[in-house]
Amino acid sequence: MSDTSPADPVAEAFEAQRDRLRAVAYRMLGSHADAEDVVQEAWLRLSRQDTATIHNFAGWLTTVVGRISLDVLRSRQARSEASYDDRLPELVVTVDDGPAPEDDVALADSVGLALLVVLESLGPSERLAFVLHDLFAVSFDEIGQILGKSTAAAKMLASRARRKVQAAEHPTGAGREQREVVQAFLSAARRGDFEELLRVLDPGVKLTADLPHGVVVILGATEVATGAQSRVAAGSAVRGRAVLVNGLPGYVSWREDGAPLSVMAFTIVDGRISDISVVADPARLAAMDLPEPE
Repeated sequence: MSDTSPADPVAEAFEAQRDRLRAVAYRMLGSHADAEDVVQEAWLRLSRQDTATIHNFAGWLTTVVGRISLDVLRSRQARSEASYDDRLPELVVTVDDGPAPEDDVALADSVGLALLVVLESLGPSERLAFVLHDLFAVSFDEIGQILGKSTAAAKMLASRARRKVQAAEHPTGAGREQREVVQAFLSAARRGDFEELLRVLDPGVKLTADLPHGVVVILGATEVATGAQSRVAAGSAVRGRAVLVNGLPGYVSWREDGAPLSVMAFTIVDGRISDISVVADPARLAAMDLPEPE
């Protein structure tokens, strides 16, 4: 197969669609690596297609990416892999340079961790119908064709998925306010201030920790606050820095030897932390693209 080239008008047209196609695949699959694979497969299929028969280029590519993504989701479900049932969604860590004018827009982006967690709970057909229609305005006629279902069935799948998404909590508050809540939590944990920890934690907070021996879930503000105090007291982190994790405030800590100790991601609703995701598995940390300690 020939590589994409600016001299090739089909390649130019594909490159103009690449970012959007990658976004579709990522929201479908929750993995940047899988999304890249799907987009590359779409290019290979396009290169084998007589483009003169394609009347709606963007629509054709969206359909192809949707079908490939659906195949990946169904394959995961058929294997019933624990790694997909229990794992945290892929965390993308970037440097947090502080609030910017576009900060609130970035934090409101529906690629956020909270939405990915909800999408992981949807069936493949529900997920495709919701993502393509609600996030990318693809018609139900087209979605039905991808799924091999009627337009009415596609609408029903999207509606069912939408109810599940709307029932889940979403991050609220401006970026600066969210950072302040996270900083208050970290400061209280370092000081061992149990009352302050309870103040910034939602009573029903859920902490999910990806540890070397598996995934551990802790529920409730009292349990999470107690665990936060004991972890800080016994921890070996000597350096840390604020980061953005999937666009939301987070924190990375390192050991004295420079090895990463943990990545924490926070979901804040109504001024309180409602969800904390922690990656402390050295193997997974080693595979992540983390910034350098400050």
